[in-house]
Amino acid sequence: MKIGILGTGDVGRALGTGFVKHGHAVKIGSRQAGNEKAEKWRQETGEKASTGTFADAAAFGDVIVVATLWTGTENALRLAGPENFKGKTVIDTVNPLDFSTGAPRLALGTTDSAGEQVQRWLPDAHVVKAFNIIGNAHMVDPQFPGGPPDMFIAGDDAGAKETVGGILKDFGWEVIDLGGIESSRYLEPMAMVWILHAFQLKKGNHAFKLLRK
Repeated sequence: MKIGILGTGDVGRALGTGFVKHGHAVKIGSRQAGNEKAEKWRQETGEKASTGTFADAAAFGDVIVVATLWTGTENALRLAGPENFKGKTVIDTVNPLDFSTGAPRLALGTTDSAGEQVQRWLPDAHVVKAFNIIGNAHMVDPQFPGGPPDMFIAGDDAGAKETVGGILKDFGWEVIDLGGIESSRYLEPMAMVWILHAFQLKKGNHAFKLLRK
């Protein structure tokens, strides 16, 4: 499968490396071709890795991952060209974090979410919220003493969620579907639980598991 990734930060590069490790071809996009971090990633990752602009990555991908900072997400999607997303599965990893007061807090919540906004910005794509409740170090092949952690996902299209669920299972996750994209309203605050605990411990070696009996 061909994967386009928007964003050259830690999340984009970690997922890009993971997709290549699992046999996929990956193109990471940035605002301008030749981004230094993206080129370094490409050189370290091998022949299945490539780079380009946001539009290049979106056109390349059968599946597209949005891994931008929240403040730059709308502009990144505009630069990528909404026509390049038509009919495709889009994995939204973005948490709408506001750092204006120092410590992160959510810029959206209760009545809206980043996941819903991404779907509105890309009305012809099939957006699935995933990977937002874990740090980038454990996004691919997570290893925890209690067994595989759970990834909660949300999206309106059943086929897209099946595609993303398959990717997550290949990456070593159990998958829990919370329903439509509006459930991003609850997944994004869930990410804040992960973030606050990481701040307290000064490390991010934790994940969520839903226990049943």
